[in-house]
Amino acid sequence: MVKSKTGLDRVGIGWRGELAAGIFTHLDQIDLLEIIADAYFKSDARALRPLQTLAAQVPITLHGVSMGLAGSEAVELWRMDNMARLVNTLQPESWSEHLAFVRAGGIEIGHLAAPPRTDLNICAAIANIERVSEIVGQRPLMENIATLIDPPGSRWDEPGWTAQIVNACGEGLLLDLHNLYDNALNFGDKPEKLLMRFPLHRVREVHLSGGKWIDEPSISKEQPSTRQRLLDDHVHDVPGDVFGLLELLAQHVAQPLDVIIERDGLYPDFDHLVTQMDAARTALARGRASTAMMKAAA
Repeated sequence: MVKSKTGLDRVGIGWRGELAAGIFTHLDQIDLLEIIADAYFKSDARALRPLQTLAAQVPITLHGVSMGLAGSEAVELWRMDNMARLVNTLQPESWSEHLAFVRAGGIEIGHLAAPPRTDLNICAAIANIERVSEIVGQRPLMENIATLIDPPGSRWDEPGWTAQIVNACGEGLLLDLHNLYDNALNFGDKPEKLLMRFPLHRVREVHLSGGKWIDEPSISKEQPSTRQRLLDDHVHDVPGDVFGLLELLAQHVAQPLDVIIERDGLYPDFDHLVTQMDAARTALARGRASTAMMKAAA
């Protein structure tokens, strides 16, 4: 499979050092690369030159993982300054962060956590996004996250809460379809119905990854849990149902989509990851073709 045509849907993969050889060998089959920004916050100009060389060969996007833009506290200036420096140096097509909190009261939790979805939290998230947009000079795409617990005290469901934030900021949405799939199955929703409640007109980028089923912790030895939850771990293949969600998404949006395969461990042969990228292209093509057929029949 060759690269997608410029201006249409594109499919790529997350840059990881372990995948570097395979990525350079298969650049003709990769439309774009996503780079974890935080890994280079402390890199000097010399250390960033290889990434500049890479960016000259293939479009790149930067992905932040530690700002906590949906937290109730203001994001530290040094984090935003570092992102601004990377954006200025590497000139990515876009950059993104998560609708999550990662710290509170000076305590780092080391995890992308879902905040209570309240009106107060919506205001705090909007304020953080507006501030970081001003400092970086470019608005971030905001990503939905997977959560194993339904945030207590929430007044909004996830799609409505997300829409309130991205619509108020004029943001694009990075829709992680495996995160959506996780949350739907873990909380008794149908993934397809949950997808359709998100602000799909805001979607610009898509993440695809895999996960595994884990046993829910038991309340006590006398009451062992019989339930399982789906954990998003980024070390398994993208399941077929998630490719199905990508096809459904492509049916219902008109804008081009950038799709990134995320893989953070248990790396297979790179040809296998190319197969996953091809599966994403097939899902996109099917979704677009279905829309074209419906328009032709109307």
